Amino acid sequence: MDILVINEPFVKEFCRTQRWAARTRGRVLRAPDWLAYATAVLEKEGFKVKLYDFPALDWDKQDFRKLIKKENPQVVILDSTTPSIYSDIECARIVKEESCAKVIMVGPHISALPEDTLRLAKGAVDVACIGEYDYTVCDVVKNFENLDKVSGIAYYRDENTYKTSPRSLIENLDELPFPAWRHLDLLSYFDGGKLHPYIDVISGRGCPNRCAFCLWPQVMHGLKYRFRSPENVVDELEYDIKLCPQVLRGEFFFEDDTFTVNKERAILICEEILRRNLKIIFSVNARADNADFEMFAMMKKAGCRELLVGFESGVQKILDNVNKNMTLEQTRHFMELAKKANLAVHGCFVIGLPGETENTARQTVDFALSLGCDTIQFSGAVPFPGTRFFELAEKEGWLKTRDWSKWLGQGEQKGVVDYPDISEEKINFYVDKALKRFYFRPLYMMKFMLDTHSLSDLYRKLRGAWNFISYNLGKLGK
Repeated sequence: MDILVINEPFVKEFCRTQRWAARTRGRVLRAPDWLAYATAVLEKEGFKVKLYDFPALDWDKQDFRKLIKKENPQVVILDSTTPSIYSDIECARIVKEESCAKVIMVGPHISALPEDTLRLAKGAVDVACIGEYDYTVCDVVKNFENLDKVSGIAYYRDENTYKTSPRSLIENLDELPFPAWRHLDLLSYFDGGKLHPYIDVISGRGCPNRCAFCLWPQVMHGLKYRFRSPENVVDELEYDIKLCPQVLRGEFFFEDDTFTVNKERAILICEEILRRNLKIIFSVNARADNADFEMFAMMKKAGCRELLVGFESGVQKILDNVNKNMTLEQTRHFMELAKKANLAVHGCFVIGLPGETENTARQTVDFALSLGCDTIQFSGAVPFPGTRFFELAEKEGWLKTRDWSKWLGQGEQKGVVDYPDISEEKINFYVDKALKRFYFRPLYMMKFMLDTHSLSDLYRKLRGAWNFISYNLGKLGK
């Protein structure tokens, strides 16, 4: 059976694999890691599979049509996000026009709204895989004639939708094959905040924290943090190095929601890296309330370069409103320990969470600049379907529209809520203002460029800077 797994086209440089699916101001492009896992599972089961990442190839819908016509697959697996969903369904229709293939759709939007999306597609999408889909897609491919046997799906038949029983989360993550990176050019992915090239590693899934706005735990991977064994994680690092030795001049990025949530396990992974004498650099997602100097020092020894932290807001009331379960004092303590361990910090902030006003937005911008982060990102708040933030935004009338095509401005990341005390336009204004205030400081720019350690490091800095400047020049031209 010929199967195509496709990260389909939308707008140029659209990054659907990140938490805020959009074209980012820094033009980040991340590999489709979840699709790569599903591809690997299908290959392990003996299916003939090809994985295509259209954004990385810079291919459009005409290229998509040509590929479907040329390959004439029996099954096509497509991803979905809320901002791109109408386009994703259009791609499904192209598959139906050019082949007799069955279409399976995965990802956060169809997971949150499976039956609505199937009805919207009107037969262009045959099956929706809900939530964690690594094994689900394989079960669907094996059981198209009897889909009621497959848990964790919804399907469309004879103009009706049907939903099966929920699927349990994968408990033994070590049983999963490593992502099928061989289908992709790993050098084509870029993030100005990471060394180039970089490869994502997912050493655990789920998150025990209950932040109201966070998409992945609520819609895809659950609130229980499931761990891979340290040996299995480092086996993957060695596998990736053989596949892409250039990563030794770049870095690995641990895309777990919170790598540092379990100190003992984080240290065990670092000890395994050191035991095998891997000379690597890596960065991780962390939380401010998990700060621990012993852990940070061990991570640094094993090659950790940077901690990416969701500080979110500089206003305690807003943190409380979204159930962040974190204090501003913990944020400052985190920064102290990270600097003591000589770890860089990338601070993540959101403008437009419940309770936001222009005054609180200014407070958050000032707070972000006061922390001493090495790099930062600001995003406009987006209440994705399936999250408690979405439910609250609909209930309170903050959500501007359920027309998903209006969730991005020309593909750019932006907020999509209006509050009595701050509008969507003002939310986006403060996001841009914060980024310019941080990155356009002369002393910061000088230090950023002088602290360059290799040609690869210089490349990612120059490219990242140009991407951000180009975004701002584009804003001036409108």
